[in-house]
Amino acid sequence: TKEASMLDVLKRWYQTRFSDPDAVALFLLLVFCFAVLWLFGDLLAPLLVAVVMAYLLEWPVSRLQRTGLSRTFATSLVLLLFITVTTLMVLGLIPTLVSQGVNLAKEAPSMLAHAQDAVRTLPEKYPEIVDVSLVETIIDNIRQRILAGGEQLVSASLSSLINVVAILIYAILVPLMVFFMLKDKQVLMGGLRRFLPRNRTLVNRVWVEMNDQIINYIRGKVIEILIVGVATYIPFALMGLRYSVLLAVAVGFSVLIPYIGAVAVTVPVAMVALFQWGLTPDFAWLMVAYLVIQALDGNLLVPLLFSEAVNLHPVAIIIAVLVFGGLWGFWGVFFAIPLATLVKAVLNAWPKRDETPRPTP
Repeated sequence: TKEASMLDVLKRWYQTRFSDPDAVALFLLLVFCFAVLWLFGDLLAPLLVAVVMAYLLEWPVSRLQRTGLSRTFATSLVLLLFITVTTLMVLGLIPTLVSQGVNLAKEAPSMLAHAQDAVRTLPEKYPEIVDVSLVETIIDNIRQRILAGGEQLVSASLSSLINVVAILIYAILVPLMVFFMLKDKQVLMGGLRRFLPRNRTLVNRVWVEMNDQIINYIRGKVIEILIVGVATYIPFALMGLRYSVLLAVAVGFSVLIPYIGAVAVTVPVAMVALFQWGLTPDFAWLMVAYLVIQALDGNLLVPLLFSEAVNLHPVAIIIAVLVFGGLWGFWGVFFAIPLATLVKAVLNAWPKRDETPRPTP
């Protein structure tokens, strides 16, 4: 019967794919890790931040340790230097970002009115192409989105006390966790191995590959944010674009979301430049410089920093961003490429079907 044949197919598939104890151990470990992150992702956010910083600082700590310094002293020196540089950058950028953000929020209604006037003139210029009702619908949608954004801004300001408490928790707990993760790396790794199953050949193979990929990805992503942000700020500042620091920081952090972030951040850049200069050569030159930076980032910088990510198809990366971002929010988006690489590594390491031909009777 059809049901019996279907059961036989499923039974053969299960015996082929899960007959190896190492494959079963790898599958159960992945299911457990995904379930923990899905259920307790918000509670584990400080731990994830500490893990990212530990991966980022492991390279300088290991280099200092090779010069003869102790692991504890190298960790303390690197972490102290990192906290100092980060604090100076934050204290230097935050006042400028806040002031430019407030001014941009004040000018947003006039920008919207200017855009509405420009859009309303389209049906008069092109009556056969542009529909008046469609234009009015677009304007209403834009107005509703801006009002909703204002309500979210007010609610965020009301919960600022909670945010301050969270920042204090991060400022105290995260550096402590990073310090002990770096100082006691071997001890912690040995403790984790005690909880792994005995049949962990595939687990070790996937872990070795993914550990190198995560180190390269986090380091490369930080370098990419800095390079893209600085490279964007230079033409913005030279051409006198308003809110250049705010927009450059937004462009720099947009690389966290592959493909989608670049498209999303183009809209505010174009709107601010269009409102400041209109359809003039300055606007055209600024957009050309911006698009050149985006093209160099995608075609030169990303292949240099993320060789493994280039081997992933863009459709696979976008699907990973949507799926893992929907599951774990910001952290799912941040680790979308490593998680997609993990899926690829698991599929490559998984036992394949025995394709040797059976002897004919």
